[in-house]
Amino acid sequence: MDDDGRYRDGRSDFIRGAKDIAKVAKKQVGKKVGRGVDKMADEYTRRSYKRFEEEDDDDDYGGVPGGDSGYHRNDSRANDDEGHSDSTEGHDEDDEIYEGEYQGIPRADSVKAGSMDGVVAAQAQQFRDLSAYEGERRKDQEELAQQYESILQECGHGKFQWTLYFVLGLALMADGVEIFVVGFVLPSAEKDMCLSEPNKGMLGLIVYLGMMVGAFVWGGLADRIGRRQTLLISLSINSVFAFFSSFVQGYSSFLFCRLASGVGIGGSIPIVFSYYSEFLAQEKRGEHLSWLCMFWMIGGIYASAMAWAIIPHYGWSFQMGSAYQFHSWRVFVLVCAFPSVAAISALSTMPESPRFYLENGKHDEAWMILKQVHDTNMRAKGCPERVFSVTTIKTVKPMDELVNMGDGAAWHAKWRIKLTTLFHQVWNNFLTIFNPEYRRTTYMMMAVWFSMSFSYYGLTVWFPDMIKYLQKQEYASRTKVFVKEKVEHMTFNFTLENQVHRQGQYFNDKFMNLKMRSMVFEDSLFEECYFEDITSSNTFFKNCTFIATLFYNTDLFKYRLINSRLINSTFLHNKEGCLLSDVSDENNAYMVYFVSFLGTLAVLPGNIVSALLMDKIGRLRMLAGSSVISCISCFFLSFGNSESAMIALLCLFGGISIASWNALDVLTVELYPSDKRTTAFGFLNALCKLAAVLGISIFTSFVGITKAVPILFASGALAVGSFLALKLPETRGQVLQ
Repeated sequence: MDDDGRYRDGRSDFIRGAKDIAKVAKKQVGKKVGRGVDKMADEYTRRSYKRFEEEDDDDDYGGVPGGDSGYHRNDSRANDDEGHSDSTEGHDEDDEIYEGEYQGIPRADSVKAGSMDGVVAAQAQQFRDLSAYEGERRKDQEELAQQYESILQECGHGKFQWTLYFVLGLALMADGVEIFVVGFVLPSAEKDMCLSEPNKGMLGLIVYLGMMVGAFVWGGLADRIGRRQTLLISLSINSVFAFFSSFVQGYSSFLFCRLASGVGIGGSIPIVFSYYSEFLAQEKRGEHLSWLCMFWMIGGIYASAMAWAIIPHYGWSFQMGSAYQFHSWRVFVLVCAFPSVAAISALSTMPESPRFYLENGKHDEAWMILKQVHDTNMRAKGCPERVFSVTTIKTVKPMDELVNMGDGAAWHAKWRIKLTTLFHQVWNNFLTIFNPEYRRTTYMMMAVWFSMSFSYYGLTVWFPDMIKYLQKQEYASRTKVFVKEKVEHMTFNFTLENQVHRQGQYFNDKFMNLKMRSMVFEDSLFEECYFEDITSSNTFFKNCTFIATLFYNTDLFKYRLINSRLINSTFLHNKEGCLLSDVSDENNAYMVYFVSFLGTLAVLPGNIVSALLMDKIGRLRMLAGSSVISCISCFFLSFGNSESAMIALLCLFGGISIASWNALDVLTVELYPSDKRTTAFGFLNALCKLAAVLGISIFTSFVGITKAVPILFASGALAVGSFLALKLPETRGQVLQ
């Protein structure tokens, strides 16, 4: 019995020992299988990693030998739960190797090893309450905002930010150019396209309508597919249609090209400011976003200078028969596309916003970009040895992704589903800015944007029209009037301008090789006269009689003869052209470009002041203070009774109001979270363009009638905007949401 007892005891010890050995072996096999699968799944398995090999060597003692002197590897992961979780007992999580660590990229702290199987976790997450999931996202976003600010502090502000500043500045410059293009080419384009007054008005407003659509569309897309990618697409559309618009001949095709060009450039403002802000630390954000606004001014200066240098040079043109003409104003339109093309080329070398990646759960991509920012700045500062110390970055779980239909579906079905899904995602994201959390802020910002845009764009277009009106009045005051003159056997071969002839008699006179500008003949008689090679503008014959008169190669079409009689008179080889009612000469064109140049340059002092004080006095004080001063300056407009006075007041208003625009841009960027930032900015900018169309239409209708109504409208809108601005929350000193 003693032998049997000892036998049973020894046998029990042996069994327990065997079980212990099996348990240890099971742990090691589970650990080995997990690592082997991760290694096979990684796209960088062809590389040799010393750490991986050392850990394999350390674990060899616990392996279960197989037929090939390796470890037995189970192809199924169904039984891997216990082994995989047990293998982490007493084991540092940092020793686990995951996809991306082979590149030297640290893991995201939001991705934790759990005991729940991946399939079970996915099923559980699908049935999780939506509000709870939103709460998790909000908590993740708050943690990310704080951590991201610390990371930007470590990256510093240097070469990378300044490079991005000039790249995005080109995109903003293209937006500034787009505003001026149509206004500069209208006086010349109306000759080529025979534009009526309604057509000229539509061509002037179509750019704003296009930019309104583009701001809303591209702003929404930038929150879904990325800032950089969306900006590249929008700038490409702008470049292509701006290029085509310089070559198309008809009014309808030119109108469509300018509309599409406006749609493309509409995305630049909301995306540029959001994109740049996500690379700026809190103490630099207000100042450098204000510096970025200077490129809009540079775009206006560029457009004015190019128009001044190109359009009046009528020799820069060619034509192919009578059907195709390419005049100097078309060269100007082509040159105005250069900033957009340059922005595309430069932006191709820049990375996506890391904040966008983190908001969409892409930890590795964001970490690599932030490391690039850090290393670029440190090398430029002479500290290349400084190491990027960030090892973990918080990521936000994305709400949804685009649908993947697999490889079996047709390509058009895939694209239809993707576009439909993308549309719903963009629309739902837009609706969230009206949720209770953001509703009050959104409505207040809508009111401020609308009032600012209504007054600013209305006045800035009203100013040039008022200057033109004053020019016409001054021109009309110099009109010479001739009554009952009688001229016989005389040849007119010099320019006739700004004259009125009443009850005159002209017998056997010749009008040859001359220009007629603002000429009016009333109740006059032309007998046996000869008109040859006449070019006219704003010239009319009212209640006149023509007897045995020949018109050869003239543009004195019959619609210039108002209530006139033609007796034995003939028109031969009439010139092709349009009825031009405005005075159009080089001096007037130079004046228009010069006024725009001065008005744009006048915002430089306001830009500098706002950039230096934005982070010192705050966004709200800057916005409200500038609006109040702009409101006061409006009342001085009533004293502008001369051309020089109106130009001076235009410069004063532009220099003051630019500070409020800069503050409004910064405030809009900082009031909304990253996943809604460009959507909200794009919507508000679209509302801005709608207000611009209304302001321009209303203000210009009072030109030559009264100054009081436009001044009261502008002052009232600015007063309302400055009052509502004080009700907004101050964002100075806060991290980017």
